Amino acid sequence: MSSDCAIQVDGLGKAYLIFRRPEDRLRQMIFRRRRYFEEYWALRDVGLTVRKGEAVAIIGRNGSGKSTFLQLVCGTLTPTTGTVRVKGRVAALLELGAGFNPEFTGRENVYLSASVLGLGNEEIESRFDAIANFAAIGDFMEQPVKLYSSGMYARLAFAVVAHVDPDILIVDEILAVGDAAFTQKCMRFIRRFLDRGTLLFVSHDVSSVLSLCERAVWLEAGGVRESGPAKDVCTSYIAAIEGEKESDSAFRIGGTRKTPPSPRELDPVRDVREGKFRELGIVPQAEVFHFDPDAPWFGCRGASIEDVRMTDLDGRPLQSFTGGEDIVLRVNAIAHEDVRHPIVGFMVKDRLGQIVFGDNTFLSRSNVELGAPAGSRIVAGFEFRVPYLPAGDYAVAAAIADGTQEDHVQHHWVDEAFFFRVIAPAAVKGLVGIPMRAIHLDVVGPPSS
Repeated sequence: MSSDCAIQVDGLGKAYLIFRRPEDRLRQMIFRRRRYFEEYWALRDVGLTVRKGEAVAIIGRNGSGKSTFLQLVCGTLTPTTGTVRVKGRVAALLELGAGFNPEFTGRENVYLSASVLGLGNEEIESRFDAIANFAAIGDFMEQPVKLYSSGMYARLAFAVVAHVDPDILIVDEILAVGDAAFTQKCMRFIRRFLDRGTLLFVSHDVSSVLSLCERAVWLEAGGVRESGPAKDVCTSYIAAIEGEKESDSAFRIGGTRKTPPSPRELDPVRDVREGKFRELGIVPQAEVFHFDPDAPWFGCRGASIEDVRMTDLDGRPLQSFTGGEDIVLRVNAIAHEDVRHPIVGFMVKDRLGQIVFGDNTFLSRSNVELGAPAGSRIVAGFEFRVPYLPAGDYAVAAAIADGTQEDHVQHHWVDEAFFFRVIAPAAVKGLVGIPMRAIHLDVVGPPSS
């Protein structure tokens, strides 16, 4: 195990013995050479290396082996096969209330949990007020935890973990039971923790995974289905989930993922305002790359997206744009079969795959019957004022579906239809900056005596 490695997992597997009848357990104890059980492998031949300071997500459907994997890493389960090596103090937030005695008060459980995680009584005493303030459960700190709600359990458990100075933090879906304010507090702590520690994170919330983790491992049926950059793995996972909605075998996945192109690969289309830019000495804030017909996609292909582009309000293709400018994002598609209720949408995603903004046509057409018979062309346009964006590469995803927002058939989702690169941004706080019509500051003097 190298010095920069925090977690090393090799050939990890966990099997449970399933006895059909209670008496078979006794028979197995007596007649050891015979098998009165069946093996259920919750995890089989999983390998993973996590470096110090890295944030890795574990994603997958319920029953895929995520929680079993984390328990093996934490040492609360013994592996059937393989090895787990961990370097550093581990603090784990696994199943709700794990490690708490339901008869103990919150205060007593703080001392119990913190001592298990390696703190002495004096250290716990010195940090208790900070733990209580972080948990913010008030007088319930002196009540048995069996009276707590699920959110209060999560508050207290996370508060303890946040104050024991772990080297490795393992989080398994516990943030899903907290309220919005507490979840934000936990996310702020995790982001600060990543400056010095290692994170193993399980969540069904793809946005949280993309926000926190550089790498992801997708578990399915106890094995690793895909491992790699979080953005790529999450996209594959979403595509598989969409595929499960379909009742036939028409759903397919294709395309090739690429890195954003270099400036020399730009299409030779010229920006209509280029001369004016030179005349005024204005450098465009973003350069636009053209539609990639081989971009990653998934869907049933009852309809296909043929082109996605940015244009000015007169329909002329843009090769560059500036924040605060009014533009149109146009999506052109063709129906290969009858599409009764077409919905066209788009998303702008940053380099991590986080959704920055997007929209679709459903609400604008929800009261209008607008079917698309086979062979017809479908054209959608989204006119909007571009927000100010931080410097970096952005991908535009576009999709066409049939149905409603809640119940639809995904015909063609193109994940990276085209890229654009912001090269000279204005000062931006957060994911986007909003163009302001006006900003006022007034000072009102003190009332006269």
